[in-house]
Amino acid sequence: MEDTKRMALLGEKFPSMTVNTTHGPKNLPEDYTGKWFVLFSHPGDFTPVCTTEFVGFAKKADKFNELNTELIGLSVDQVFSHLKWVEWIEENMGTKIPFPIIADELGRVSNELGMIHPNKGTNTVRAVFIVDNKGVIRLIMYYPQEVGRNVDEVLRVIKALQVTDKHNVAAPENWPNNEILGDDVIVHPAATEELAKKRLEQAKNGEFKCYDWWLCHKKL
Repeated sequence: MEDTKRMALLGEKFPSMTVNTTHGPKNLPEDYTGKWFVLFSHPGDFTPVCTTEFVGFAKKADKFNELNTELIGLSVDQVFSHLKWVEWIEENMGTKIPFPIIADELGRVSNELGMIHPNKGTNTVRAVFIVDNKGVIRLIMYYPQEVGRNVDEVLRVIKALQVTDKHNVAAPENWPNNEILGDDVIVHPAATEELAKKRLEQAKNGEFKCYDWWLCHKKL
């Protein structure tokens, strides 16, 4: 029977691998145990959209660090190309790239993680993998080569994931700036009749607010 390979999915452990980077060999996810990390691929070094993205990620690296999160870039270029490109960015953009970049010149990592989409060419698309401090994949996003990512959105999602983990709640659209709930978080819907009735009682007591028993929210 033919062995078919599938891409990693949300909730699964990030596949163990050793990669070559501009900061030397790294073992993923083991070297980041206890930390979150963002692995993001770019189509190629010395390309305009990718350059703006790397500057954007680098300028907000401290904000990622505040969330106990490390950044890791990747493309199918050689490490020598990465090193020269990082040097060019610092000299011409005034921005130092503080995070490692994986040199996946054989495409092994990109293929395993589903970063190469045949209908979009042989380079990696703009994939984003957010991995938590237990090595579990929590979010996957894909952007086409022609559209750059929003670094603030990546930060927002990490903060939302960490908050929902800590408080056992859910985050509404565009949290913490939701048009309906503001910075409130959502209480998980009741799963029994008894809890549904209790939710409305809790709302009357001011424990949290409810539009109905299945849509309750509160301040942290």
